[in-house]
Amino acid sequence: MLAVNPYIAFKGNCRQAIEFYKHALDAAVLFIQTVGESPMADMGPVENIMHCSIRVGDSTIMMCDDPRPDAAVGGGNISLAIGLNDPARAKRVFENLAQNGSVIMPLEKTYWAEAFGMVTDKFGIQWMVNCGAPK
Repeated sequence: MLAVNPYIAFKGNCRQAIEFYKHALDAAVLFIQTVGESPMADMGPVENIMHCSIRVGDSTIMMCDDPRPDAAVGGGNISLAIGLNDPARAKRVFENLAQNGSVIMPLEKTYWAEAFGMVTDKFGIQWMVNCGAPK
């Protein structure tokens, strides 16, 4: 089996992102380790996240605090796509992600989807929420 999982590096606020995604996406934390709990305690503040994996539906998102002083902020040219088939849940997820973020394209009916929208969350991560026809 081959799987590709996004790995997001945050600039010192990974713990806040974990809590945000737990609520916004109903994510479950699979694993979390701080720098201080790792054998690499010299890689920055001991409370920073060395590695975390969260489960969102059938997907895993991995994340950490980037210890580099020039760490990137935001998603750059990457967007994470969420696929749903429940318009009410799509609306809830979209609104959760948009809290203190910015809407790029409002969630609305398109020619390919019951609802589609794009948002940048408060951590600078870009999301596409796509909802097909309800089952």
